[in-house]
Amino acid sequence: MKILITGANGLLGQHLVKRLLEKPYQVIATGKGDCRLPFEETEGFRYYPLDITLESQVHDVLEKERPDVVVHAAAITQVDTCELNAAQCEAVNVQGTSHVLVNAESFSAHFIYVSTDFVFDGEQGMYNEDDELRPVNFYGFTKMQAESLTETSEIPFTIIRTCLVYGNVLNGTRNNILTWVKESLENNKVIRVVNDQWRTPTYVEDLAKGIELVIEKKATGTFHISGNEWLSPYAMACGVADQFGFDKKRIVEVSAGTFSQPGKRPPKTGFVIDKAVRELGFQPISFEEGLKKTFRVKS
Repeated sequence: MKILITGANGLLGQHLVKRLLEKPYQVIATGKGDCRLPFEETEGFRYYPLDITLESQVHDVLEKERPDVVVHAAAITQVDTCELNAAQCEAVNVQGTSHVLVNAESFSAHFIYVSTDFVFDGEQGMYNEDDELRPVNFYGFTKMQAESLTETSEIPFTIIRTCLVYGNVLNGTRNNILTWVKESLENNKVIRVVNDQWRTPTYVEDLAKGIELVIEKKATGTFHISGNEWLSPYAMACGVADQFGFDKKRIVEVSAGTFSQPGKRPPKTGFVIDKAVRELGFQPISFEEGLKKTFRVKS
């Protein structure tokens, strides 16, 4: 089976490529710019630089490769960037998704779209797949639009929503919340971390495993794939401090209102993952174990 992945240079993309190459899959990785994946010498792996805002580029790659499955993970995910650069965000997250979807309909058999908890308003938390979408920022709005496009697909499709993904980057230096906290505390910085936002943080290898299960089972519809512990960023930061023996007094507990940010964040998201557990056999690891795996700490 041949699987094409957009956004393959990102945290999820890197781990998904790695996981699929360990199985009998051919993997076609695409990303903006040069390949940052450490698999260029691996059998069954090919990489194409791809700007999904250019339909002709998307068409050429999919026509040439004709993958069985397309996993569309490419997006602008920085909330404030989307708020300040709405046209660019819309071009990538909505128009780009349309380009990938239309060509997947012509050349593939299954389209998998990676979405986000930010399609919800965050008023209640612990959302099911069928809860009403009501984004509070432009990033979430574009992801909702892209979900709507996906639902019009003429081929089998799956929408996978996930939440606050963390883990180790295989190649590259982009931080996520855990790596930022550890780096800051190692350098004796005082950091301010919010205590009134709640998520079900997702270990990146669990998310890659969930996508693989969807591919294996040819599952369609919408699935929530995340961890199963409801935590605040402050609690996550304290977990990092506890793991490495850092002074937690350097983690200042603040409310979200402390920060002036262009894009509003939903206060309480997080997912009920019962459907993924029941229909896919998905089982996430604990946050404590995910933290150790992120920093390669032996249990």
